[in-house]
Amino acid sequence: MEAFSDGVFAVAVTLLVFDLKVPDHREGQLLSELARQWPAYAGFFASFLYTAVIWLNHHTAFTRIRHVDRGLHFANLTLLFTTALIPFPTAVLSHALIDGVNSADARTAVALYAGIAAAMCAAWLLLYTTVHRGRDRLVEADIDPGTFAADRWRSIIGIVGYLSAGVVGALVYPAIALAVFVCLPIFYAATSEGALHLFGNSRRGGSTQ
Repeated sequence: MEAFSDGVFAVAVTLLVFDLKVPDHREGQLLSELARQWPAYAGFFASFLYTAVIWLNHHTAFTRIRHVDRGLHFANLTLLFTTALIPFPTAVLSHALIDGVNSADARTAVALYAGIAAAMCAAWLLLYTTVHRGRDRLVEADIDPGTFAADRWRSIIGIVGYLSAGVVGALVYPAIALAVFVCLPIFYAATSEGALHLFGNSRRGGSTQ
C-alpha cells in the first residue's frame, strides 16, 4: 500500500509542473510575459509543498499501522483520489489569478480549490476513523489507542477551514481564501506527528524521515 501510495504522490507532484509553460510572446517581450505568469509559479510551489505535507502525514500515519484490511484500502484509495485531483484546481486557480486577484474567475477558482481541498480533508477523516474503529487489529501495540481518534480533529479543522475560505473567497475577496490556503498546509506540516504528539501525550511518534 505504501509503495503504491508513494507512486500516486510522485505522479501528482509531477503533473503540477505541466502548468509551467513557455508563454506566447512577441520578440523582446519574453521577460514581461514570464513575469505575468507569476501565479503559475506560486501555484506550483504552494501545491508541491502541499502534496509533500500530505505525503509526510501519510507516511507518519502508516508507521503506526501494522495491518491493512479492506476498509483501510478503500479509505486510502479515497485519499489518493482526492490528492491526484490537486493539480487541476491548482492550474485553474493560477490561470485565473493572471487576470487579477479579485476577478470573477478568481472567485470561482478559489471556490473550486477549496471544495477539492475540503474533500481531501474528508478523505483523511475517513482514513483516521477507519483505523480508529479497527485499532485493536490495525494499530501497532505501542501506539496510544486514542491517536487516530485525536487526529480526526485535524481533518475537521481542514474541512471547516477550506469550506469557509471558499465561501468567503467567492463572495467577499479571493485573497482571503488564498491566505487560508497557505496557512492550512503549514498547520498540517507542524502537526504531522499527530494531535496527541503535539500536546506531548503520544506514547510513540512515527519517524518522518
